[in-house]
Amino acid sequence: MKIALPSRNNKIDDHFGHCEYFTVFTVNTETKEIISSEKVQSPEGCGCKSNIATVLADMGVKVMLAGNMGEGAVRVLNRAGIEVLRGCSGDIKSVALNWLNGSLVDSGDSCHAHGHDCQH
Repeated sequence: MKIALPSRNNKIDDHFGHCEYFTVFTVNTETKEIISSEKVQSPEGCGCKSNIATVLADMGVKVMLAGNMGEGAVRVLNRAGIEVLRGCSGDIKSVALNWLNGSLVDSGDSCHAHGHDCQH
């Protein structure tokens, strides 16, 4: 299974749509291990208007572990078959391992700070 995390300097980027890159971990959910990782460059502009959901879904990503994210981006990712958990912070590997161990839940917090709420 693959999971993605909006990243900057190996930490969760607080703003999904403007992250430096996405870290994609291939994980084994039975053994709760990270098998491999790769970086995917973030597209220019707002995350909810970009093609990143399609790119990640085509790679096999099933879960996005993020900090802040607008409702529009959540809908776009959900439509691409990617489950979203918001409210994550800190080191990306630690966040991924916490998710594998079942200790993360979606905060439900939406971001409206960038001037629009991506309602499209």
